[in-house]
Amino acid sequence: MDLAPIKSTRIYEEIVRQVKAMIADGKLKGGDRLPPERDLAEKFVVSRTSVREALRALESLGLVEIRPGEGTFVRQVSIDTLIEPLALLMVSQREAIGELFEARRLLEPSLAALAATRATPDEIQEMERILDEQGKEVASGRTGLAQDAQFHAAIGAAAHNRAITRIAHGIMDLLTQSREDSLNTPGRPTRSHEDHRRILAAIGRRDADGARAAMLEHIGAVEGLVVRPGAATPARSPRPA
Repeated sequence: MDLAPIKSTRIYEEIVRQVKAMIADGKLKGGDRLPPERDLAEKFVVSRTSVREALRALESLGLVEIRPGEGTFVRQVSIDTLIEPLALLMVSQREAIGELFEARRLLEPSLAALAATRATPDEIQEMERILDEQGKEVASGRTGLAQDAQFHAAIGAAAHNRAITRIAHGIMDLLTQSREDSLNTPGRPTRSHEDHRRILAAIGRRDADGARAAMLEHIGAVEGLVVRPGAATPARSPRPA
């Protein structure tokens, strides 16, 4: 471990800073066992008390786990830990739902734009398959909710950015009921399928700006039904033939 002697007067905070930096840089990974307190104290050139305070602080941050008799281990920190606090939102409240849709507007158009530049032919083909299924579901009078979720997940996969995708999926999960409600609105399943087709067309022609705009319009239409029921559905922008 590449550790530097501590010079700060707030010693334990400097230890915390160095350990956090090593976790961020990948020098310490989930499951790694830290050296014993005595070894850390020698490497940092500090007292064992300072090391103990630092480890307690790191544990309170959720970065390490102190196991009595075994040692201190780096915790597995995943993108999911960023999503968990969202589960505390009262998603039945319109204000909270509005904030989640605002998050969708910030994230999903960017994912669609990335997919337009990064999607492989196989990934585009998979999106085509999903939309073919959705079309059949809608034509049969069903909502196509499963295919709706699959299509958005496929766009996330094609964006090849796991961090953004996991956050976006967490938000989508919290909005599942709202999305289902919107798809039970007369005419909405057909409009949703058409929106998806437009998004995929832009991805297929590698038009990042077009994919971003189509996704933003799609989310706005759903939000209008869920957050502002009774409001007019946003008009579509004219499209070139």
